[in-house]
Amino acid sequence: MAPDAVEVIGAKRDRQELSDSQIDWVVDAYTRGAVADEQMAALAMAILLNGMSRREIGRWTTAMIASGERMDFSSLSRPTADKHSTGGVGDKITLPLAPLVAACGVAVPQLSGRGLGHTGGTLDKLESIPGWRASLSNDEMLSQLESVGAVVCAAGDGLAPADKKLYALRDVTGTVPAIPLIASSIMSKKIAEGTGALVLDVKVGTGAFMGTVDEARELATTMVALGQDAGVSTVALLTDMSTPLGLTAGNAVEVQESVDVLAGGGPADVVELTLALAREMLAGAGHDDVDPADRLADGSAMDAWRAMISAQGGDPSAPLPTARETHVVPAPSSGTLTRLDALAVGLAAWRLGAGRARKEDAVQAGAGVVWHARPGDVVTEGQPLFTLHTDEPERFDRALEVLEGGYAVGDGSAYTPSPLVIERVG
Repeated sequence: MAPDAVEVIGAKRDRQELSDSQIDWVVDAYTRGAVADEQMAALAMAILLNGMSRREIGRWTTAMIASGERMDFSSLSRPTADKHSTGGVGDKITLPLAPLVAACGVAVPQLSGRGLGHTGGTLDKLESIPGWRASLSNDEMLSQLESVGAVVCAAGDGLAPADKKLYALRDVTGTVPAIPLIASSIMSKKIAEGTGALVLDVKVGTGAFMGTVDEARELATTMVALGQDAGVSTVALLTDMSTPLGLTAGNAVEVQESVDVLAGGGPADVVELTLALAREMLAGAGHDDVDPADRLADGSAMDAWRAMISAQGGDPSAPLPTARETHVVPAPSSGTLTRLDALAVGLAAWRLGAGRARKEDAVQAGAGVVWHARPGDVVTEGQPLFTLHTDEPERFDRALEVLEGGYAVGDGSAYTPSPLVIERVG
C-alpha cells in the first residue's frame, strides 16, 4: 500500500525516520499535485523542528533529482566544474570566476538565480549588460560550453521541479532555515546539472543565511557528503560575510567591479576569494597545474568574459546603466572604519531598488550602494563614505535609515581583521 500524506507528516512529527518509500512517494506526489501545499508545509515544519538523518537527506535529494531531467556534459572536450554560493552582500564572485576557470581549461556550467531580499542575484547583475539574456536551451548551453568554456544562465524548468515548488512553499511558511531542506535544495539542482566537480561557498555572518560558523559547518558538511555520495568531487569553503564583499552592492555597479578584477585590478578581497575558489574548482577537475592568477594577469580571463557575454547576446563594450540620482554619505568623524555590517548594506541596496521583495518585482539596473572605505581603512571627517544610487530619490530616506548604525568609525588600535576564508570542508 502506498503511504499517505498524514502518515508521513505524523511520522516526522513524532521524530521518526522516514523510510525510502515514504520519501520517494511524498516528493513525487507533491510535485504532481497529489499532496496539498498545506500538507507539505506541515511536513516541512516537522523537518525544520525534528531534523533528518544523513540517509533521509540523501534519499530526499535523490527523490528531488528524480522529479526532473539530468544534464549530461560527457560530450564536452574538457572537464566541468561549478561553484555555488549560499548568498551574500556584494557577492559578485561568479562573474569573474566563471570566465577565469574557463581560461584555465575547465568548462563552467553555472546555473544561477535571481535575488530575493538583501542578497543579490547573479542573473539580475548580468541583465544590466545591454542585450544579455539569461535563458538558454540545453543545446545552446552545451554549444557555448564547448566554444567559450563558460555559461551563466537560468536553470530550466526541467531541472529538479520538486525543488522549485518546495522552495516557493518554504519561502512563505517560515521553513527556509531547515538545514536538510537547504542542503537538498542546493544539491539536487547541482547534481542534476551534471557537473564533475563542485565547490561550495558557504557564507557566515550577519549578511549570510548562516549566522554562526557551527551552523555553516553543519550545512557545508551535509552538502559535501551529498555531492560525494553522488559521485561529484565536492568541497566547501566557509567564508566571512560579516562585511560585504568588495566596494559595491547592486547590479551594474557589481558588474563594473567584476570587470575591474578581470582587468587585473579590483578590490583585494574579491580577487582573493575568486582565486581561492578557482583553485578549488581546478583541483576538483584535475587541472591544478594551472595558476589562475596567471590568467588574470595575461588577459585571457578577460577574453573569456567578453566571449561569454557576447555569446548570450550581450555587448561587453556597451556602457553600463547608471542611476539617475545619487546621494553621498560623509564620514561622521576622523578615525578608522572599524565595522561595516553586510546586512545593513544589503538592505540599503535593496531599498534603493537593487533587489526585490517578491519574485515578480522588477529591479533597477543602476541602483545600489558604493562604499569608499573598508574596515581597517583610515577616513577623514566629511570625506565620502558611501554613495547611494537609485532612479527614485524618495528611496534615499529608507536606505539611510537602515544604513545608520551599520558602520562605525573609531580608534583603529582595537580593530582586528577577520580572515576571509574561515575553513575548508571536504
